[in-house]
Amino acid sequence: MRVTVRNNNVDKAMRVLKNKLQQEGFFNELREREYFMTRGEKRRKDKAAAIRRNKKALQKRHEELGY
Repeated sequence: MRVTVRNNNVDKAMRVLKNKLQQEGFFNELREREYFMTRGEKRRKDKAAAIRRNKKALQKRHEELGY
């Protein structure tokens, strides 16, 4: 990943880099790798994330389409 610094504005480049890393999911992966997670814990976490995604999609569809 590469970020260019323009006009010696390092703060702006840092913000752009952090935003790119956030969108890639880099910080989430670091947090997950910090501690060991059993298969059951990982399965429960993944299932909860899928439920949250589904609820969010249903709510968005309900707001946009009305059903």
